[in-house]
Amino acid sequence: MKDIFGAPPQVPLRPPGTVMRLSRMGAMFPTRLSFLRSLMRRLAAEQVKVTQRDWQMCEDGFGHAVFSVDLGGYTYSLVAISTDLPPELRTDRVIATAWDSAYVLFDGIPDSDDIARIKANAPLQEAGRFGPRDLILSRANKSVRLFAHVVEALRAGRQPDADMIRDVGYLMRTTAVYGNGKFGIADRASFDTREGLEGPFAAEMLTVWLIRHFTHALVEHVGQGTLERETKRHLGIGNSTGLGMAPFLVNHPVLLNNWMLARETALARVLAVEVLTQAQKARIEVLANRATAHLAQWNVPDPAHQARIETLRSDWAEAVQYLSADKLDAPHALSSAMHSTQNMSEDVQELLASLLIEPFGKLVDGLTECMADPYGAFAPPLCDTEKLKAQIEAEFDWALGVDYDAPAHCGQFWYVSEAKMEPRLGLRFSEEGAGLESPLDIGRRVACAYADLPAQSEPVSAFLTRHPDHALAVERVALSQRYAYAEIRDNLICESCLPIDMLRCKLSFFGASKFDPKSDRWTRITLCQGAPLADELSEGVADDWWLPVFGS
Repeated sequence: MKDIFGAPPQVPLRPPGTVMRLSRMGAMFPTRLSFLRSLMRRLAAEQVKVTQRDWQMCEDGFGHAVFSVDLGGYTYSLVAISTDLPPELRTDRVIATAWDSAYVLFDGIPDSDDIARIKANAPLQEAGRFGPRDLILSRANKSVRLFAHVVEALRAGRQPDADMIRDVGYLMRTTAVYGNGKFGIADRASFDTREGLEGPFAAEMLTVWLIRHFTHALVEHVGQGTLERETKRHLGIGNSTGLGMAPFLVNHPVLLNNWMLARETALARVLAVEVLTQAQKARIEVLANRATAHLAQWNVPDPAHQARIETLRSDWAEAVQYLSADKLDAPHALSSAMHSTQNMSEDVQELLASLLIEPFGKLVDGLTECMADPYGAFAPPLCDTEKLKAQIEAEFDWALGVDYDAPAHCGQFWYVSEAKMEPRLGLRFSEEGAGLESPLDIGRRVACAYADLPAQSEPVSAFLTRHPDHALAVERVALSQRYAYAEIRDNLICESCLPIDMLRCKLSFFGASKFDPKSDRWTRITLCQGAPLADELSEGVADDWWLPVFGS
């Protein structure tokens, strides 16, 4: 039965103390609430068409192209520039100055002057000059081995090798997808109320999907042939993501809260379902088998992470027993299945959570409307230090009792590179730069504020007058009154902090799969793998590509 406000029933949410730990955030999988998934549903609902407006490519695939879509009453155009990049200049590092391709998502339909300007500036990226109609800026490098193989196969009149398609999964990988005013492009506030782009990172995800469309067209142009539909669908867009993405989750606590709260609410609603229909049971069986097949096709070069995948495969084989036909016939079967994995790994638990959300679109899809942050942070002020102390003890107990002077607990520091204006992580006791530390050490700051609280209660304003350096800590504690999932409940400067966990959390909300960590500080992923092609935006195809499997 619904409550008086009409909300679906739900079990209690998993507490922030469980959910907001780095190890669990680093075990997350994409869900149907992920930004790419919700964008695809929107494109399908509007029956969006991709129009090729310009194609000026030589036979080797160098030149420019323009593709446009109409969405929410506006037209957006991807201007794609493909260049002949010498092999010695090709690198995925952010310090690169040249790439195989560069892109601008343009507001409207570019005329010849717009295209000429973008052709001159997009390949320069940070060194270029951009304006308010340039919404998103990106660049990408080819997967040289796979791109060349696909071209060779098509020119020979055959399809590319299935194993290579499965194992690589993309023709190009982006090394940045910039938005929100960077390098002079449009501020997000100039378009974030437009229908279709109001969700988090919607413009970036639209850009990535259109880049994928361009890569398919480019390889078919150079190869003088046509890829089979299943192959094209499996060829997503790779991405190399490093430390630049990690601080976002700390610096945008309300967004983090809204993302996590939507996901946890979706799971709580699903776990409250008392009796499953035959269609729902059949769907869960299909998805469980798909997850098994996806894990079988997920392999990475790093031995430690490959061992983790292999452990997950083994554990998942045990977990799916709780989704057998006889168990799904029982009342509250999904809640029982989730409970049965409580002593298993966080990888298994988060995979199961993602799967259980998947069949219940009508129950959870509306939650995507709550994942943006249109109003900014607001929380009732903490008027006196007694209330401040109580709130710290209630929500920041994880930060107290830590010796932040011990090297093990403060061995790393976050800073911004002066050369590239990108976040970096330094080693406090062996590298210079700690004096330029960024304020991402929320746990330490709150603990220091707590230690300075007076014995007798006083107004928080008086406390901050004496200790202005505690302003950020007090702000975060105040926010915790309203935004329970806003804080990563771990010490982000300790020696054991793994930034890769923050990366995976954020990327899972993008809709990423096939995480391929190259260290604890950067990873490769695949976006749009399995996503509908431009001519497949019917609702069924648009919304059935969770954990894609090739050759199934």
